Amino acid sequence: MSPVADQRTQLDIMERLEKYGYISVGVSFLILGMAVFVYGWAHFAQTVGDNLPRAVLVLLNDLLLVVILLELFRTILNFLKTHSITLEPFLQVGIIASLRKVLTLSAEMVLTGETGSTRFTQYLLDVGVHGGVVVALVFALYLYRTSRPDVPAPASRT
Repeated sequence: MSPVADQRTQLDIMERLEKYGYISVGVSFLILGMAVFVYGWAHFAQTVGDNLPRAVLVLLNDLLLVVILLELFRTILNFLKTHSITLEPFLQVGIIASLRKVLTLSAEMVLTGETGSTRFTQYLLDVGVHGGVVVALVFALYLYRTSRPDVPAPASRT
């Protein structure tokens, strides 16, 4: 076999291994998402009688994590189909993660009942930072979508 053909064979093997790596990570995201979903609902069923508001907030937090994992799974699927990674899913994951953090901070503040001056100031700072991140990411998502007229609307994921 010629050196060029030998090198091409090695590259083909490496590309195949990369593809299997992405498939493994994608399946892992999907399995983790399903596990968090099942765990979240099981935990909700166990704790809903004790403290409904806390159980709902914990379930919401878990479901938002599932959405993040599914978005990452979708990103890997799109990469395997198109061999290119787009910015939009990462912006969406960032928005969801920041909103999830704001919800978690708010739930902690309400459920612990701690309203000391230092604690409240830290809460406001955290919510302000994450709120700013959400605004910046939504603006970036808007700019990304408007600068690419060739990209179909997000609703056409079928």
